Amino acid sequence: MRFSARIHITLKPTVNDPQGNAVLGSLHTLGFESTEAVRVGKYLTLTLDAADDAEAKAQVGSMCERLLANTVIESFETEIGRA
Repeated sequence: MRFSARIHITLKPTVNDPQGNAVLGSLHTLGFESTEAVRVGKYLTLTLDAADDAEAKAQVGSMCERLLANTVIESFETEIGRA
């Protein structure tokens, strides 16, 4: 079966986010001073073949742990659906 996966990767809360700080500063410069914090992450979509939902979820989890996310400083959430 063909599955689609949506993956959200974000820095863990205790990790400094210099890119988020730069975006926050730029928003303030543009007049959006009510913005209090920005965290920048990654969003990926992919399509894969798997026997069932459980296998698709396991494959995507392995992809994230082995390549897509740096699990020392990043967390990830996945959404799996049929393509």
